[in-house]
Amino acid sequence: MKPVKRTKARIALGKIYYTYFRYLEWCFGNTKFSKRIESNILPYTVFEHQTPLLRQLKDVDMWLQQNKISNLRIAVKKLNGIIIYQGETFSYWWTIGKPTRRKGYVDGMILSHGNYETGIGGGLCQLSNLIYWLTLHTPLKITERHRHSYDVFPDSNRTQPFGSGATCFYNYLDLRIYNPTKHPYQLNIHLTDEHLVGQWNTVEESLHSYEVYEKEHKITQEYWGGYVRHNLIYRRVFNYNRELINDEYVTENHAIMMYQPFLESRNHS
Repeated sequence: MKPVKRTKARIALGKIYYTYFRYLEWCFGNTKFSKRIESNILPYTVFEHQTPLLRQLKDVDMWLQQNKISNLRIAVKKLNGIIIYQGETFSYWWTIGKPTRRKGYVDGMILSHGNYETGIGGGLCQLSNLIYWLTLHTPLKITERHRHSYDVFPDSNRTQPFGSGATCFYNYLDLRIYNPTKHPYQLNIHLTDEHLVGQWNTVEESLHSYEVYEKEHKITQEYWGGYVRHNLIYRRVFNYNRELINDEYVTENHAIMMYQPFLESRNHS
């Protein structure tokens, strides 16, 4: 987990290689992508969740988050109402397309190699994070997800386990979701004044429910002097009567911490 310093030339060449490799896969691969969008919401809600649009982050100007909201509004229009039928795969970037100024995207915050910088379409990771979290509470299968390699900001009112998001970068760090069931699933996303809100809907009441949680959360000091945060993500599966029927491993996370961890606990009276 020691940070690897790469030259700007190597980073640029890597982006070109992986970007065009993904373009070739889009054109010549055998994945059947979901593309149908319906304005009518399917009748049964499987799971819903919301995340705040604005958070005060250390050393981050609030205008970047205001711009993020503008970017989210554009991307949400591409995703809202999309249906995944049996055998289809939802691709985050195949559906949204490349964020450009011509499409109305503006500069927002982008996390890069443990730091943040500005870039067109910045802030769309909040959307991929939400979709990933929603999907963990459904029978849909996540076939591609990329974890955050760096833990950049300290926890602030966290309501989800560490590492329960999905980073994205056009177009090769994608989020892909496959529907192995016989029922269509519809993704519905919208913004309120304060929150990004999402839900999965389908045509029949769900027979199962899910509880996502973490195991073995720890922070280790590495030989090179830095700290790394670790955990495992699991989910409990319950039947219609809320009886536990399975306890499934989901993924593991390892992220280099870019802030000093609190190593000592303090008792407050």
